[in-house]
Parts: sequence; structure tokens; C-alpha cells
Amino acid sequence: MANIKSIYSIKDLENLSGVKAHTIRIWERRYHLLAPMRTENNIRYYDTHNFQKLLNVVVLLRYGFKISKLSKLTEAELQARVNEIRSHKYDRDHVAHQFKLAMMTFDQQLFMETYDSLVPDRSFREIFFDYFLPLFDDIGVLWQTKTITPAHEHFISYLVRLKILANTNASMANPASPSGQVYALFLPHGEIHELGLLYLNYELLSRGHHTIYLGENLPVDTLEGFKTLFDQVTYISYTTVAPSPDALDDYIHEMATSVLTSKDAFWLVGGRLSDKTPPSPHIRFLGRCARLLRPCLIN
Repeated sequence: MANIKSIYSIKDLENLSGVKAHTIRIWERRYHLLAPMRTENNIRYYDTHNFQKLLNVVVLLRYGFKISKLSKLTEAELQARVNEIRSHKYDRDHVAHQFKLAMMTFDQQLFMETYDSLVPDRSFREIFFDYFLPLFDDIGVLWQTKTITPAHEHFISYLVRLKILANTNASMANPASPSGQVYALFLPHGEIHELGLLYLNYELLSRGHHTIYLGENLPVDTLEGFKTLFDQVTYISYTTVAPSPDALDDYIHEMATSVLTSKDAFWLVGGRLSDKTPPSPHIRFLGRCARLLRPCLIN
């Protein structure tokens, strides 16, 4: 099968829909729900139409529809039922399926339409936490099971990045509060996973804080000049793969001794920090989720 998928194994369908492969086979035999094709070795595989049909069926089952009835509907009729449900009660699983379908088929328009349908009733913060974060959790599983390729992850990450930047740009139109507090955001040298940090920058700006966004791959020694420019700085960094576990303590020590003044603080965000204790009151470890920053930002 090609790296950029247009066909799916039954295991792919299981990983993407949450329906067990055994159940999918039963639906095929008993209700002829899907129409798999077969390789020369008689191995099932499915096209995008089968994939989308299964996602729609999963949504409708949650609303009490029976599989025996759904199996008799055409793809157009299934989509119409889903649209009818969405007009009365928005289904989170359906949105997740639409984002996944957009990722798997590299359909930028579908991503944009799905996102735009959320905007009238939800803040960007709600969209990020209720839809984007769960999507990336699912992507982590799909990556481990080899259901997706780097191309899929890069495609969807780029689109989410665009939405973060658009909302950040809108927040920058509002003047920062005159508190004198400055937040400097950056990724450690060697770290390239930027979406979490971009979102944190949006959170701060939307709350009226003064931020300086420095981006990825930043050596610690480039921050020393901040001492003479600002009276009080809270440095925020996000670690996913860098520094390495062996170098993490040295990185924190370098920040504490080379950059921080008595008024400064350093917040380090990342899932690898859950079992670590900050070495001083000026340093905080906040886990991987940006929700943990909310109590810190109320001032």
C-alpha cells in the first residue's frame, strides 16, 4: 500500500473509528454494510467511501439508530441523517471523525468547513481543548499503530497551526495590560514541536499579557540580554523530545543560574516532567496540558 493512503486495512478502520475489526466483519457478513475489495492474497482492504460510511454509521449508532436500518441506507442518506442530527445537537465524535477524514484524505476544504462550523457557538479556547487536543491524542495512537504517516501528521498540524496563528493575530489587536509583567516563550535547542507553545502564547495574549514569542531551537545563552531589558520576566518553555532525559537537569540548572534574576520565573511544560520536583520556587513544572497554566494566568 502507498505511504499516502487511499486504501485502508480492516485494522486501519478499527484504529480510526474505534469499532473492533471483529464487529466490522460481522456487519459486513450480516448486513453488507461495507464493500471491501480484496488483494490477490484475499486480504480485505477498503477505499475512502467505505471509511467515510463507517464513520457516519458510528455517529448515528450513538443516537439510537439500529445497524440493521442503517445498513439499508445509501451513503447520501446516511450523510443526510448525520446532517439532521448536527442541526439539532452537535456531536463531538462526528467532528473528530471529520477532522480525521480530512487528515486521511488531505482535504483542506473539509478541515476548514468543519472548523468554521464550530466557530459561531464556541470560543477558540473551547475548540482547541474539546477538539484539537483530543485529535492529537488520537494521532499519537494512530502513529504508534502505523495507521498514519508523517505526511498526515504534518498536514493536520499545519492547518491547526494556521488557526492558532489567526486567533493570535486577532488577540494582538488588544493592548497588553500595563502590569510590567513580560512572558518570553521559546523552545529548547533541538526541540521542534511548536504547537503547544504557540497555543500558550495565544492564551497569554488573549488575557491581555505582554508576550515575546521567540520560537523554536533557542540556545539558553541568547536569553541573557533580557536581564537588562525587563525588570520581571516569566520564561516559558515546552519540552517534548529535547533536552534529552540525561540533559534535562543541566538545562534547568543553566536557566536558573545564567538567565533568571530574583524577580524572574521559569515555567517548563511537558509530559516528561510529571515525576520531577522543581529545584527552586522560581521554577515550575506544569505537565503537558496548557490547562494547567490557567491558575497561573489569573493576576
